Amino acid sequence: MGNFNSTSQESFILVGFSDWPQLQVFLFVIILIFYSLTIFGNTAIIALARLDLRLHKPMYFFLSNLSFLDLCYTTSTVPQLLINLHGLDRTISYGGCVAQLYIFLALASTECLILVAMAFDRYAAVCNPLHYTTIMHPLLCRALAISSWIGGLVNSLIQTGLVMAMRLCGHQINHFCEMPIFLKLACEDTKGTEAKMFVARTIVLVCPAVLILGSYAHIAQAVLKVKSMAGRRKAFGTCGSHLMVVSLFYGSGIYTYLQPVHRYSESKGKFVALFYTIVTPMFNPLIYTLRNKDVKGALWKVLGRGKDSG
Repeated sequence: MGNFNSTSQESFILVGFSDWPQLQVFLFVIILIFYSLTIFGNTAIIALARLDLRLHKPMYFFLSNLSFLDLCYTTSTVPQLLINLHGLDRTISYGGCVAQLYIFLALASTECLILVAMAFDRYAAVCNPLHYTTIMHPLLCRALAISSWIGGLVNSLIQTGLVMAMRLCGHQINHFCEMPIFLKLACEDTKGTEAKMFVARTIVLVCPAVLILGSYAHIAQAVLKVKSMAGRRKAFGTCGSHLMVVSLFYGSGIYTYLQPVHRYSESKGKFVALFYTIVTPMFNPLIYTLRNKDVKGALWKVLGRGKDSG
């Protein structure tokens, strides 16, 4: 297609799942259902955290941020994918693709950092229960959330800037604009760019994962010292939900973004991308609500009010 840096009118063709035509209708229906559940579940979490006083705690403050991120995260990619699967429009402009890449990377990076803040909150709750309210002061919670958002935006700005500096050849991409595809489309040697991106990804993806694992190692030690089985069960239940979310999100993210570009498989990448853009955001509310008495209690309370008013 030539050099996109000099021709802003060029556009990409979204290949999507056109090479699996027999799957397109099935995927459209499944993705639409998952997207609807994601919108409903995460909106419900945010609403409950604001309406119920029992949820005015640091844990649910961060959970609300996570739910908001998941809402934006899926909305930045899924509507375009649904249009693509329906066959209405299989193109996206260069500017639109760069904007989608920036938004997607910013939200994904912010989620990495928010999950670290949630791990720190669980560490403080389990390892320092007597000082928990002092440590997790509302000002600190806001500072951690704001820092996560700023860190995500800055990381995305750096990586998107590196992409825009590359000369691209080709016009076919997968179902949405993500970093490995851009690197494969480059007409030049990308080793220098990949090295810079690897540093950025290590800071945003690997370092947070190590911090989370470290915090849970301390949490496990503290929980094993608890004599009460009920206390152990409660601690493992609360922390287990967060650890499950972390495993789903970081596992798929590390697979996609930390492998060398020449090993990246576009066909496998499509399905892995479906997992971390659609499946994980849908499961997050389920994981937290099904294993959390406070959230379930708040939900039944709101539903009870609705019945009473009806």
